[in-house]
Amino acid sequence: MGLLTDKVAVVLGATNAGSMGAAAARRCLAEGAKVVIAGRSGDKVEALAAELGCVGMRCDITRDDDLSALAAQAVEEYGRLDVAMNFVGIEASGAVAELSRESLMQSADVHFAGTVMFIRFMAAQMKDGGAIVSTSTQLARLTPPGQAAYAGAKAAADHAVRIAANEYGKSNIRINSIAPGFTPSAMTEAYLQVPTIEPAFLRELAMPRLPTVEDIAEAAVWLCSDGCFVTGDVLDLSGGQTLNRIPTGEEMMREG
Repeated sequence: MGLLTDKVAVVLGATNAGSMGAAAARRCLAEGAKVVIAGRSGDKVEALAAELGCVGMRCDITRDDDLSALAAQAVEEYGRLDVAMNFVGIEASGAVAELSRESLMQSADVHFAGTVMFIRFMAAQMKDGGAIVSTSTQLARLTPPGQAAYAGAKAAADHAVRIAANEYGKSNIRINSIAPGFTPSAMTEAYLQVPTIEPAFLRELAMPRLPTVEDIAEAAVWLCSDGCFVTGDVLDLSGGQTLNRIPTGEEMMREG
């Protein structure tokens, strides 16, 4: 018996085979779930769904009708919805002195409002209880320069997750967030082309390696399993980096 045997799971943010969302979808399938993956790029989602052997559909987290349709599709395909995971994220960096209101609102729409509305529409279809996991970041706990738009929206979403967990608990719906550290993935691939980046991060970790997308997927699946009695929490998956700090831009470029 897998951790998610006979459960129906939605994974949003699964468009690239090397992404956290794709890793989570693979793990859900391996643990016995029926899976619907989704993302903003319909063509990429369909290609990944064909590779994984699951259902795929287009969904933009900033559109309520898309989110509602995604939850409804899972129920239409499989008769229920038990698990929902949100791995959507966009780049949103820049010093406060240089940020525009437009960039702030774009990050808030995806990372804060998108998280809240994802919870709302997924929970509405969980008639027999369930589990929802969203994705935060270690940057919501640390204070690296240039991350006000991204980390600020993620930190707001973390608090919304705690409130939602309180509101939906009596309906037997658990809601949590996972906070990855710097993780080699489709999103960070370009950064890791710079050979000094990984060593700079490793110097700040308690563990001897960076997190992997499989680490993130395993934690997300556990949070959604029946053996987990956790709700309203933000699970730190940084490998202990939040015990220290984020390397500076200068340190990321420094040899040795």
